[in-house]
Amino acid sequence: MNGDLYSDVTGRPSRRSSWAMRLADALLLLATFCVAVAMTIVFIVPYVDPARLWFLPLLGLAAPAIYVAAVVLALYWIIRWRWGWAGLMLAFLLVGLFWMPLFWKPRLGRSYKPTTYAKSAVKVLSYNVRSFQDAAGGECADPMLQLIDSLNADIVCLQEFSRHAAERSPRYEALTEKYGSARFGLDEQADFQLVILSKYRIVRSGVVLAPESSVWADLAVGDDTVRVYNNHLLTTSIKAADNDYITNRDFIADADRERKFRSIAWRLRVSGMQRASQADSIAEAMASQRVRRIVCGDFNDTPVSYVYRTMVRGAKDAFAEVGQGYSHTYRGFFDMLRIDFIFGTPDLEALSYEVPEAGCSDHLPVLVRFRPLELQN
Repeated sequence: MNGDLYSDVTGRPSRRSSWAMRLADALLLLATFCVAVAMTIVFIVPYVDPARLWFLPLLGLAAPAIYVAAVVLALYWIIRWRWGWAGLMLAFLLVGLFWMPLFWKPRLGRSYKPTTYAKSAVKVLSYNVRSFQDAAGGECADPMLQLIDSLNADIVCLQEFSRHAAERSPRYEALTEKYGSARFGLDEQADFQLVILSKYRIVRSGVVLAPESSVWADLAVGDDTVRVYNNHLLTTSIKAADNDYITNRDFIADADRERKFRSIAWRLRVSGMQRASQADSIAEAMASQRVRRIVCGDFNDTPVSYVYRTMVRGAKDAFAEVGQGYSHTYRGFFDMLRIDFIFGTPDLEALSYEVPEAGCSDHLPVLVRFRPLELQN
């Protein structure tokens, strides 16, 4: 009788199988062990300061891929009637369901009717504009300022803002007229600074962490005051060449790949530790002010990280509340990374979450609508 599996009188596959199937079982059993260990580590990543175990955030970057691998392995062991290993993977998947909404939210139905929002809704935009330069270093302030204008947000938080590049665009003057209030970073002429533009009056503003890591502004929204934080935590130091090296799989044929991977890992280690320190300082400052707040910015870290857990404390992630599908905000690394965020305190209800398509910058804009609960009809 030919075939990999034999059936007993009940129709259930027997334990006898070909050598190829036994080899596949052995290899996938090893993969199951590795994925189980990786998922266990991923679960504890947000609770461990990278200064103690610097390599943990690296696994956090791969969290979605690890979860998909667990799904594939669970299906394989179910098909193979190996319920012990299948049960192990299913248990990990069940626990992982608690953090999957940070990456992926299923679309439950689709509405073709345009959504309307009450006048009380506050539209917030966060966007790393990369000094208005594209990947080749060419200036593209015009299309980016046009996009910002067309999105028509009430509050605009920009990171890596270059005033020199913006002022060379004829669209900049019209944009500044549209937003009557603005909070720039410490040096208004710097090429990498944080900016808060607002249609609401800025009552007061300040700096949380310098240089150019976190600024805030209190906005008069209706009869209340909302504090907006704009943050840009330390970059991962991963260059465009590193991204191409990995995504194009150039490392496969490169004899020098070990040295290059060590260099990438070292830069991730140093930047990860420094970002964690920044997040601790910003979170401490935010916690000392019990106000209604919106937290925006480029965190350069994923939802499965110590930085994310620290920054979101006392607030809610708009994507986790109302997002749909799989969201990424960074161009590169297979479009897997969501590193730009907008949070709101529980007294602000998230109504919508969008990541509009945009060119030039290596980041995508994030657009969220909030409604203060007291204004709810």
